[in-house]
Amino acid sequence: MSDAAVSHSSDLSMVVATLGRTGELDRLFRSLEAQTAPGFEVLVVDQNDDDRLVGLIAEWSGRLPLRHLRTPGERGLSRARNRGWPEARGAVLLFPDDDCWYPDTFVADALALMATHGSDVLAGRAAKPTGESINGRYEAAACRSTRRNVWTTGIEWVMLFRREVLEVVGGYSEDVGVGAATPWQASEGIDIVLRADATGFRCWFDPALAGHHEEVVPAAPDARARRKARAYGRGMGHVLRKFGYGPATKLNWVARPGVGAALSLLSGRSAKAAYRIQVAIGRLEGITGRLLD
Repeated sequence: MSDAAVSHSSDLSMVVATLGRTGELDRLFRSLEAQTAPGFEVLVVDQNDDDRLVGLIAEWSGRLPLRHLRTPGERGLSRARNRGWPEARGAVLLFPDDDCWYPDTFVADALALMATHGSDVLAGRAAKPTGESINGRYEAAACRSTRRNVWTTGIEWVMLFRREVLEVVGGYSEDVGVGAATPWQASEGIDIVLRADATGFRCWFDPALAGHHEEVVPAAPDARARRKARAYGRGMGHVLRKFGYGPATKLNWVARPGVGAALSLLSGRSAKAAYRIQVAIGRLEGITGRLLD
């Protein structure tokens, strides 16, 4: 598809799907207020059934180019994003998590890197404010994101898309992602990048682009964390199955947390072992399309 560069003057729309959070959303807004590059808008897709965001939105409306789209009764991250991006005005779309935040130069860096790579899709990584990567494995150098390496070239809330990409591939798959009415509760970003790559769009990953988030894996995972790990594992396994990955690739992604669980047990970390076992089981369930419970 098009290799035309994205300039700093391009309009950027951030579509933020949110449910149940306020303090985290305020933190995101503070990070957006601090951006060194202007020229973006923020569209909040509010799935809350109550008015918890009314005061927060009113407070920030004079400080950010903010719009509020209420969709009470609707659920699902991918569904909310699909409600939001057609309403957005920007030529480039970003979909922040409601509990992430960004460094001050994120917008400027993202648009500059899109221009450098001539990309239709640009992905980065999750990192601590000190720079260390978290919540995934990432390639060490900038590279084209393809079917072969898509699992290590990005994370959902650090992915920018030209509007044309979303129009051509039809947006997010609403049966994948957090809150979907299916067991497949993750990997919606991988799903859309795989479709974009298959369609011929130029997808790039650059580790120089990073956003911030709390670490997903706690030091001592509890039952809630284990349930979440299994649900996320199911999403990954489903996408592996949906896009016809071979047996070796599927086995690798199931075996990795399985081996990790064994190593955790040997080192006396039973809680971490239980967490990793749930990741492995979830991926297996997604790959087979059958739930074990």
